[in-house]
Amino acid sequence: MSILRSGQTAVRRDVDRHGRVWSEHALRVLDDTGTGLVTACAPGAHTRRPLPYARARATGDISGRTDAMEALATGRWELTPGRWQDTELRMWKPPGAWFSVNAFYTAAGLRNWYVNFERPGIRTAGGFDTFDLIVDLLVAPDLTDWTWKDEDEYAHVRGLGVITDAEHRAVDAAREQALAMVEERSGPFADAAAWSAWRWEPDWPTPRLS
Repeated sequence: MSILRSGQTAVRRDVDRHGRVWSEHALRVLDDTGTGLVTACAPGAHTRRPLPYARARATGDISGRTDAMEALATGRWELTPGRWQDTELRMWKPPGAWFSVNAFYTAAGLRNWYVNFERPGIRTAGGFDTFDLIVDLLVAPDLTDWTWKDEDEYAHVRGLGVITDAEHRAVDAAREQALAMVEERSGPFADAAAWSAWRWEPDWPTPRLS
């Protein structure tokens, strides 16, 4: 596995099981060790997203997300360029895991933790490939409360065949693993104070897609 250098741009790509790119996101590498790849971005970072999803975000029309899931199931979509908005992001992606741990920040500080369930990362020359598996775990900044997000969309894409039975079983196991990390204060949660205090440095350049 090639080690990514601190400060370089890494591109996270969501790639479906047929090899089609669903999205791209430019990130700054903070650290890359055997226990996890840590990356970050701030508003303005370059992205490419499926057109139906981009429209849903722009208009606030939730039904657009359903259109995006239908496009994903049929394998027919176009990518449109965009920019990361609103929050700073710090992400930890451990090797072999069916999730990443994300922290979102506003001007007031850490807004929330966010466990994103996704396929294990596959390193590429310029970053890594994975695939978002829709369901998420929202965790309070102080780790005292949590809630599941997008269960309805997860059930919908399972019905569409986007998520296989084997992936569903992997997600179920990953849910238990993620909850145990929160309760045991392990992984990034073991260093929650340092993560809470982290902020994007103003002089860091905006992560860009080539």
